[in-house]
Amino acid sequence: MDLTVEKIVLKSDIKNISLVEKLIDDISVQFDIHADVYGKLLLAIVEGVNNAIVHGNKLDSNKDVELEYQVSDKVVEFVITDQGSGFDFTDIPDPTLPENVEKTHGRGIFLMNHLADDIDFENNGSKVKLSFNL
Repeated sequence: MDLTVEKIVLKSDIKNISLVEKLIDDISVQFDIHADVYGKLLLAIVEGVNNAIVHGNKLDSNKDVELEYQVSDKVVEFVITDQGSGFDFTDIPDPTLPENVEKTHGRGIFLMNHLADDIDFENNGSKVKLSFNL
């Protein structure tokens, strides 16, 4: 199979999450992605784009979120880039600790770390690469 690389650009509007969900559905059908991988992809990528919109771009509809993906025989990789200033991705509280369980935020990065086979933050955290083994 040839390597497929695609990119979409979304305005920072929470309504655009539905476009991401549709994209994951379409990719899963097009490349016959196993249901287990599909579930991980859907949750992790939606969470990553949501973080980019809400935390990275602060819901500023003048700012974009880029979602780039490539699919090969063995791996599907997504790169999510926002126009925010980034964050300290080395200092994310563990949401499973008793003192953090009641907090309503802080679960996204934790989930992404556990769902993706590989995750890498760049540009002070305003760019995240997630890889999923097929």
